[in-house]
Amino acid sequence: LPANKKKKKKKHTVFARPTTYLEHSMSTEQSTGLKAIIAPSMLSSDFACLAAEAARITEEGADWLHMDVMDGHFVPNLTLGAPIVKALRSHTKTFLDCHLMVSEPGKWVKDFADAGADSFTFHIEATDDPKALIKDIVQSGMKAAIAVKPNTPLADVLPYINDNVSMVLIMTVEPGFGGQAFMENQMPKVKELRNKFPSLNIQVDGGLNEKTIDQASAAGANVIVAGSGVFKAPSPKVAIAQLRASVENML
Repeated sequence: LPANKKKKKKKHTVFARPTTYLEHSMSTEQSTGLKAIIAPSMLSSDFACLAAEAARITEEGADWLHMDVMDGHFVPNLTLGAPIVKALRSHTKTFLDCHLMVSEPGKWVKDFADAGADSFTFHIEATDDPKALIKDIVQSGMKAAIAVKPNTPLADVLPYINDNVSMVLIMTVEPGFGGQAFMENQMPKVKELRNKFPSLNIQVDGGLNEKTIDQASAAGANVIVAGSGVFKAPSPKVAIAQLRASVENML
């Protein structure tokens, strides 16, 4: 070869090693801070053995315990209040996720904080001053979350989502009773919310089970409330694992 010409080296194509499922899950969690959270609804448990049920379902894999608080006014059913949350608190260290379906949520902030609630979810439809309520909840030492009923547009809650709001709950049934059918038409709300807030905890509640979970997780929900889908399942442990796997596969 002429002295001024060098032999070109042959380039070798380097193929990237496929990302494993575990690596995908870890990288997603690191980038968004999100993780799958399964919160069985204690409304579907045996109320006569509430402490034992809480211990059992936590042992089966639950991350949170979802407490459905209904006043018989905002919704037609009447369930439990702060005294029961306080009684349960003395028997479990599991995160108590309290969903207040009540007409005047501001009246109950102190009671639930004193009872040991970890999170206080209020309905956007039930207050005229969401900003003040959020501030009150956070100052009381609880995490603040906002719930939206099926017929309420997502736009009603968007102005109040800030650093003080830890989660938004998109109801996938009309609140008031357990065992209702999943409302797929609420998934556009979840998708819009996930697109706007990639790191926000988005909870769905109502009709979640092994048949409907993929729709919710694909839309962007990462906090799953399931009552009948867990407590009435042949194996609550398997049911919780199925819900978790679906969410983790989409994170």
